[in-house]
Amino acid sequence: MTVSRRQFITSTAATAASLGLIGISSARAAETADIRVGVIGLNGRGKTHLGELGKNVVAICDVDEDVLHKSESTFQEKHGRKVDILSDYRRLLERKDIDAVSIATPNHTHALIAVAAAQAGKDVYCEKPIAHNIWESRQVVQAARKYDRIIQCGTQARSSRSIKQAVDYLRSGELGKIRYAVGTCYKPRPSIGKLDQPLKIPASINYDLWCGPVEMKEIYRPSLHYDWHWDFNTGNGDMGNQGIHQMDVARWMLGVDTLAPRVLSIGGRLGYEDAGDTPNTQIAYFDYPEAPLIFETRGLPHSKAGQQNWGDSMDRYRGMQIAAAVQCEGGFVVAGSSYNDVVAYDNEGKQIKQWKDPSESHFANWLKAVASRNRSELNAEIQEGHLSSSLCFMGGISHQLGTKKPTAEIAEIVTGRELLANSFDRMASHLRANDVDIDSQDVLTLGAALELDPTNEMFIGNDAANTLRSPKQRTPFAVPNLESVDTRTAAS
Repeated sequence: MTVSRRQFITSTAATAASLGLIGISSARAAETADIRVGVIGLNGRGKTHLGELGKNVVAICDVDEDVLHKSESTFQEKHGRKVDILSDYRRLLERKDIDAVSIATPNHTHALIAVAAAQAGKDVYCEKPIAHNIWESRQVVQAARKYDRIIQCGTQARSSRSIKQAVDYLRSGELGKIRYAVGTCYKPRPSIGKLDQPLKIPASINYDLWCGPVEMKEIYRPSLHYDWHWDFNTGNGDMGNQGIHQMDVARWMLGVDTLAPRVLSIGGRLGYEDAGDTPNTQIAYFDYPEAPLIFETRGLPHSKAGQQNWGDSMDRYRGMQIAAAVQCEGGFVVAGSSYNDVVAYDNEGKQIKQWKDPSESHFANWLKAVASRNRSELNAEIQEGHLSSSLCFMGGISHQLGTKKPTAEIAEIVTGRELLANSFDRMASHLRANDVDIDSQDVLTLGAALELDPTNEMFIGNDAANTLRSPKQRTPFAVPNLESVDTRTAAS
């Protein structure tokens, strides 16, 4: 009898698995079609996961049983088959017939589930940011190394062929030395409202499990779902939501593979009062020695009048709304939010080069690497996700440790740092155009100027910053402290 290569690999690996020699995920790694996936978190990005991974999905999981059953029905209609449903991710991870999981839960449970999945022998696709804080983020990298798992971060721009070519172009030196990078997240974010009484959590949700490692506290916003982004207890603001994509592209184009040694935030939650506490207007300045990276977040439109039509009224920087740009000696490169259209300009603004290649499927790239067991094939290997995620966390920590200062005092402090001063001037003009009184009231928060050792990713001489780097976690949901791994060589 003739035995195909696929049959041979599968049967041999299955025998080894039965003897306890390897995990079932290796036994099923002969072809991407054989990889059995469980999707955890079905709202928002989870819907995209189901769409992209549908042929591989055998189980779905969500702590909100209303969302779970709705997703079950939608899946069956689309794919013509049933799928197993679970409301507790721990029960899904116990299943030996599941090889890999994709995670699209809120930020504060990303690391918890990703590390547990790695410990259970599963490969992982984890949405951005890969964790909720710097320490957790490192644990996900260490879990990938300790348990030899294939873990992809959901920063899809890394699968853009156009951006890859632009990065190569920047490395060639044709535009001269890189001077700085700017990322922008100008995205409409109206008020989320504020309740007089705590939100009544729906009976369909196990709130203890939903909170996981973070404080289980009363919520005063009208919606539990999605608006967790704007609460530091569970989210990381828009810099850690939409912005991490542009942060990642900016860091990629800069060519830096460590965290920045210094960070400073300026901003606040301005223009309305609601239940959120993350900035809707923010500058985060990352002082890399080679070339600084500055990130600008704006949730208000370009003016008070623009609040009548938020989506069509956002600011632009060099034509960008949600994008990243790198300024070089001889011109600049802009990567927009489509990821498939990247343009290089000279210093007079004349287009000199353009890349318009379609992107590779980020999910297909992950499945391919799962099948090959070669993490170098990943476009967004977890070490890259860790660095870009943690830059966002650094900006958030600076803001949380800041104090409100007069606008004139902040302007004086940034004088002499041209890039930062120009960014601050633009932000101040933007807020005035939205009728935010920044001149007679102390409403802007000047964040703490923090120094960090990139080798151990600890803040220097600031215990409060290191506490926020690794906040206290609730049991039994604490992310385990894994054996130390040198993250500088973790991507090799």
